[in-house]
Amino acid sequence: MHAGRPNPAQWLWYAYGGGLPPALSDWVLDDTTRRSWVVRHLLRALAQLAPVVLLCLLVPPVPFGFRLTAAGGGLAIGLLFSLAYMTETTEHRAVKAGWPPGTTARRRDERAERDRLERGARYRSNGAGSFD
Repeated sequence: MHAGRPNPAQWLWYAYGGGLPPALSDWVLDDTTRRSWVVRHLLRALAQLAPVVLLCLLVPPVPFGFRLTAAGGGLAIGLLFSLAYMTETTEHRAVKAGWPPGTTARRRDERAERDRLERGARYRSNGAGSFD
């Protein structure tokens, strides 16, 4: 049963670490385990960093070059920190949505194994069903 996607307000809440309704738990698992899960994680991190970067660009009474450098450095450090903890963060999101711990890692491993088999399938011999 697929309940769809969160609306923009729900997604923003989710991006900032909030929980989604139980009807969207399948979407959360898909969001944290699909092939593009790293890109999706980085988009959530950018959504979290955007207000801070904007404040850094607009508020300090220093030349714009300084503000731009500070905002760029903060963005780079924030994204690096986010990348360092992305597996733990996505696992936490899935657990918060009601999935048992370890589900995201198991699902990604299953997908990697399927992909490995499919890559090797073009070299199979004796027809379509053989893995000789």
